[in-house]
This record gives sequence, structure tokens and C-alpha cells, in this order.
Amino acid sequence: MKIAVLSGKGGTGKTLVSVNLASVAEQSTYVDCDVEEPNGHLFFKPEQVSETEIKINIPVINSNLCNGCRKCIDFCKFNALAYFKNSVVVFEEVCHSCGGCMLLCPQKAITEKKKTIGKIQQGTSEKVKVLSGILNTGEVSGIPIIRNLFNIIKEDQNLIIVDCPPGSACVVMESIKDADFCILVAEPTLFGAHNLNMVFELVKLFQKPFGVILNKCLEGENPSEMFCKKNSLSILGRIPFDTELGTLNSNAKIVARESIKYKDLFSEILQNVLKEVSQ
Repeated sequence: MKIAVLSGKGGTGKTLVSVNLASVAEQSTYVDCDVEEPNGHLFFKPEQVSETEIKINIPVINSNLCNGCRKCIDFCKFNALAYFKNSVVVFEEVCHSCGGCMLLCPQKAITEKKKTIGKIQQGTSEKVKVLSGILNTGEVSGIPIIRNLFNIIKEDQNLIIVDCPPGSACVVMESIKDADFCILVAEPTLFGAHNLNMVFELVKLFQKPFGVILNKCLEGENPSEMFCKKNSLSILGRIPFDTELGTLNSNAKIVARESIKYKDLFSEILQNVLKEVSQ
């Protein structure tokens, strides 16, 4: 079972929820798809860590064979190729590594080279298998890394908790497309309700079953809770705005491992999630 945890923006508690749900499960795999700023490993502190470089294919033009027919340029929908001063120029930053230009070239003037865009780290933390994708600084898209993460776990029988990137961009879509259930994490503010609506629209688009966890809850009005009630959204749990939790979390501690109170809370939330999935 694959459960994706997402939020409309960073800082809502998405990683807090992800690492603690993975920790209270019997056996689990935690997958950090927030490849631009992965931080789940800071909490798990995994051991026996191994690394794998992730590479993509980039076209290389042989100017001696190229006759300037421009068929490759007309084919590329991402404008990664251009004809400039009697030669084809490759813009690596926008290339999607589809290989179409190489297959289409009538002169066989295009080959490919490997380019490293990041890496994947794998390790263990108690009963949790921890995988983190890390995108190199300056690279445009983390989608190839996310795809490689999911290839690694495609035969995994554990409960899989996917810590998605924030927002609703392409990397988020790639992270949730094969999920069995989505958890939307929201803060109790007007801005939090706005961003909850953004990911609510996304999971509806993908036709994913989902529920909401309200984080940083205080007494009084909660715009995100009002949004849930207005739209008949299932609230899976409420995490309080609490000094103990904030201190542990800011010190990169997994609160479910440090506090019985929070172990019980996240165990209850996980059971609520599993009930929703089974319905």
C-alpha cells in the first residue's frame, strides 16, 4: 500500500506527518520525493546508507554528419534544440531525455551522453527502510529521480509512506500518480485553507481517495477545518500546536519515538488512514 502525504506549501508539517506515520507502522518504507530539499533523513538518521547516482540521456550533435534539415528541432516540443550559426544547439536544461530526436534524425547525426542530475540514498532506521532522492543544485526537474525511487520500491511489500514535494507542480503529480491514498496536511489559517484547496483540486483531478490532517491546531476558529466541513472532507486527525512537539521536531527528533502521547496520536491517525483505505 502506498500512501502519499502532500501539502499546498512548505512548512505545514508534511514531513512531520510522514516520518511519524512511517515510525508507528509495523514495517514501513519512507520515500522522500521532495528532491530539491529532502529532510526526512535528518529525522531518521539512517544507517548502512548506500548511494546511487541518477543519470539522464542528453543528445549530442555530430556537426560533420548534420545537414541542417531541422527535423529534430521541429520534433522537440520542449524547444531543447535550436539551429544557430549553421549548427544545432542543445539546451540541456529543458531536454526531457525522450530520445526522439536521435531516432528521428535521417543522418544519424545525434547520439547521447550521460548527465548526472542527482542521487538516491538508501538506509534503515529501526524497522523503517529510508529512501531519499537528492537533486543536484541547478538542475531543473527532479522527475527522473522520483521515477527511479519508485522503480526501487515497486516490489516492496511494506507500507510505503511517500513524502511529496510541496505544492501541486509536475513533481507532485509524479509522486502521487500511483498512490493508493493521499493525505493532505493543512495549517489553521486562511493561507492554509487556500493551499489545502489547491491540493484538494489536484487529488480530485487524479481521482485519488484522500483525507485531511489538521496541524498546529489551537482553540478558536480554524479556516482549514471550516473548509473541510464545507466540502465534506474526512478529517483523519488533529495535531495540536504544542511546545513539546515543536521542540522535539525542531531538534530533528521523531516525536512518536520520544513521546508516548505522540506515539498514540500518530498510531490513531494511521489506523484512521487504513480504515479509509479499506472502505
